[in-house]
Amino acid sequence: MEKMKAGIIGCGNISAIYLENLKTNPYIEVVAVADLIRERAQERADEFNIANVYNVDELLQNNEIELVLNLTVPGSHAMTDLAALEAGKHVYAEKPLAISLEDGRKVIELAEEKALYVGSAPDTFLGSGIQTARKAIEEGLIGKPIAATSFFMGGGPEAWHPDPEFFYVAGGGPMFDMGPYYLTALITLLGPIRRISASAGIQIADRKIGSGPKEGTALRVETPTHLAGTIDFADGAIVTMITSFDIRGASDLPRIEIYGTEGTLSVPDPNFFNGEVKLRRYGQDVWETVKPAFESGHNERGIGVTEMVQSIRAGREHKASGKLAYHVLEAMHAFQRSSLEGKHIHLESTYDSVVTTDSSENNTVQSH
Repeated sequence: MEKMKAGIIGCGNISAIYLENLKTNPYIEVVAVADLIRERAQERADEFNIANVYNVDELLQNNEIELVLNLTVPGSHAMTDLAALEAGKHVYAEKPLAISLEDGRKVIELAEEKALYVGSAPDTFLGSGIQTARKAIEEGLIGKPIAATSFFMGGGPEAWHPDPEFFYVAGGGPMFDMGPYYLTALITLLGPIRRISASAGIQIADRKIGSGPKEGTALRVETPTHLAGTIDFADGAIVTMITSFDIRGASDLPRIEIYGTEGTLSVPDPNFFNGEVKLRRYGQDVWETVKPAFESGHNERGIGVTEMVQSIRAGREHKASGKLAYHVLEAMHAFQRSSLEGKHIHLESTYDSVVTTDSSENNTVQSH
């Protein structure tokens, strides 16, 4: 199979792991990089032996490039996706799909209009951690899932990130930064979301950048940093979820636990591809480790876009899709809307999980 030629727009921190993982990919060849700061793109090109350094327009106008990897900051995701689609290219973006629901809808609608594929991170749910948990649920090891808990409890990224400002404006905060990992995992395990009720606030507003050339600079916090809510899933499960940048001490809360009529499943950190899945059956006093469905590495970012290219070639629907990302985006907005409006928010979108049976093309991208 001929490799699909791809260009990367956005050469910041996250681009390195994509370029590292894709450099020997049998389905994708990265032939160009672009960034608003050309020197940054040149550095990545030199580091990973990429042939071409373009500005964004040059990359989009290159007819050789069929696929754009959009690794820009969240506020540019929708704009860059739309530009790539208008240029006739498939596009796969970092999370979230967009900042606003309106922009998210525009991306999905334009892709459908032009018969192009749009994908979105995270793709961690394709790894062995979440897929092993899904298999355990499908095999009935905990009976019918009836409830779950989901916790991301942290102190915020300003201590280590050199440019953390975007984490504290619209499209940032713990929900838009880490929520996609947790919500995507929960939807993979429990199905689509029906409604959400929540409270959200800025609990710690006084923050400073803790490292790099901007160390000591005050941060302006403009988006909720602690969100707590209840998610009702269409199949009946009730989930308690908290995402926070306001936890200055440690937390021992589990990342995700799924509670069923016949037992409990402990699910590993959805920010990673692997991790132990543990099962405690009803009536048992000990946890047992569930055999992994397959092996995953610690950081396999890029398997989502790889599976998308396989799906393009095969003419089938892909898994880390824009439709899934839009359902997650609507859920994240529902947390804030519910808090502001003081009511349950019913989601308008839904998502039907993609199930395929042929994973022989690439043993790192598993069926689920």
